Amino acid sequence: MELRREVRADRRRTLVIGCGALANEILDVVHLNGWANMEVTCLPAEWHMTPHRIPDGVRRKIRENRPFFDDIYCLFGDCGTGGELDAVLMEEDVERISGHHCFAFYTGAFNFGTLQKNEPATFYLTDFFVRHFERFTLRHLGLYTSPELLSDYFGNFRRVVYLAQSRDRDLGEQAKLAAARLGLPLEVVFTGLENISGALASWRISR
Repeated sequence: MELRREVRADRRRTLVIGCGALANEILDVVHLNGWANMEVTCLPAEWHMTPHRIPDGVRRKIRENRPFFDDIYCLFGDCGTGGELDAVLMEEDVERISGHHCFAFYTGAFNFGTLQKNEPATFYLTDFFVRHFERFTLRHLGLYTSPELLSDYFGNFRRVVYLAQSRDRDLGEQAKLAAARLGLPLEVVFTGLENISGALASWRISR
């Protein structure tokens, strides 16, 4: 994603480094609020499958862009890095959104904790993961070529929860098909973009 390099002396310029799986939502919030001084760059969503790449990738983004921005923030969870991302952010003096997992960004940490407590064996979907269910779930896990592995991967799950950022009817139907493909009941929780919007708003005015 290309970033504009113009310098505005009348306002602080803020960069948000995010996960590609959140890119549409972050950009929607920025554009809807008219935050012209906030820009977004993302790492590939595929790195969810190779989390060891995330810390160095975030570090590169920080160092490449630090000369052009007054403030830099990170919109990632730990995302399987085992604390390595937080270590990089501490070294680079960059704050990230609170929450261990990106699903908590949509629901809020308390609500996500409640969902997990009610049923720990939950497979979560978001708008992004519904759109890319075949690519990120079926193809990545080899379920097209080895469908017998379905029970190995999902036999211990009890439900699918679709955390919906929009009320798109087509996405709702795709979520039903995804849950049926896994042989699990579906629950839909509408989250909207309130929690991500709140985090970005707080960063925008924090300094």
